Amino acid sequence: MAQTEKQARTQALCELLAGITSPEDIHALLADLCTAKEMENMAERCYAARLLLEGNTYHQVMAQADISSATLSRVSRCVQYGSGYSRLLKK
Repeated sequence: MAQTEKQARTQALCELLAGITSPEDIHALLADLCTAKEMENMAERCYAARLLLEGNTYHQVMAQADISSATLSRVSRCVQYGSGYSRLLKK
C-alpha cells in the first residue's frame, strides 16, 4: 500500500475522531477499533503524561501508573517534544 494511501486513511480516522462529540461515542468506537488491552495502554499513557505535565518525577509516575520505564520514556519524549500531550492534556 502506498504511503499516501496510508496517510489518507490516517487522516480519515483523525477526521472521524474529531467529529465525535460525546465520550460515549468515542468509547464505543475505540472499543470496536482496539482490544481492551490497547485501550488500557492508551489510557495509562495519557495518565502518565498528565502526571508528568503536573511536575511529577519519573519515580512518582512509575509508582502511580502501571507503565514500563521504556513506555514512560517514550511518553516523556512526547510530552517534551511532541505536539499532542502538552497541548491537549493541559486543558
